[in-house]
Amino acid sequence: MIIACCILSESEVKMTDKITALYCRLSQEDKLDGESNSITNQKAILQKFAEDNGFPNPTFYVDDGVSGTTWDRDGFKAMMSDIEDGKVATVITKDFSRS
Repeated sequence: MIIACCILSESEVKMTDKITALYCRLSQEDKLDGESNSITNQKAILQKFAEDNGFPNPTFYVDDGVSGTTWDRDGFKAMMSDIEDGKVATVITKDFSRS
């Protein structure tokens, strides 16, 4: 499942210089689940989704080996800072368990 949250309308997103945030996370526990949840695969899935659906300026925010039970994640905090600064039009993640 791919989750996309647009901060702007669809037409505004495609005509903006703002970025599309692609968020990936892998906890230590997920490494036991195998290749499907790897950061590499998440990046490939999200990049393809962004390209196929016309989301501009994709930028990755990654937390590798960090539990989703904490908000103290460098990649997540950087993404939230960019959202608050008005730099992000859309956030896309593989599924809610990755956010």
